Amino acid sequence: MRNKLGVLAIVVASCFAYTKLMARVGSGSPPPDAPLEQRADLIRIYKSERRMVLLRGDAPISTYRISLGTAADAGPKQREGDERTPEGRYEIDWRNPKSMAYLSLHISYPNPDDRRNAEAGGFPAGGDIMIHGLPNGWGLFGNVHHLWDWTDGCVAVTNSEMRDIWARVPNHTPIEIMP
Repeated sequence: MRNKLGVLAIVVASCFAYTKLMARVGSGSPPPDAPLEQRADLIRIYKSERRMVLLRGDAPISTYRISLGTAADAGPKQREGDERTPEGRYEIDWRNPKSMAYLSLHISYPNPDDRRNAEAGGFPAGGDIMIHGLPNGWGLFGNVHHLWDWTDGCVAVTNSEMRDIWARVPNHTPIEIMP
């Protein structure tokens, strides 16, 4: 039994070290922008359905299965560390090609109302809510990540989906996150 625990500890420590190392390596190079007619002008997320839709006008141009924060079903994000995914209207305000997860688009949470509500409760609002792929080095798990919600409040997709989203979503694209 002691040997099994020792092996398990080594495996866990190795996975942790591998994840930390790959986070430093980064995502690689991002894809080129999609042609204008293939770019989204709105992102809509349906948390309860674990679905994200890119829209151009009123027409959906792409749909993705997503994973959310581990407490996403407990309602909208209220404060830092609650592991909930926000709800409301935001925008993609910057992008990170060298994130710890495969590429990432930053969601403009917290907005002034989010910040005010968190501070009224005596908490920081938090931030760094992103749409991203899998943690760097773990992309081979692909669709397995849909089996559970595993982020700290972000929206996760597969790496190949993230390349598509990165190319189709320019900065300042509005995003609506619905319950």
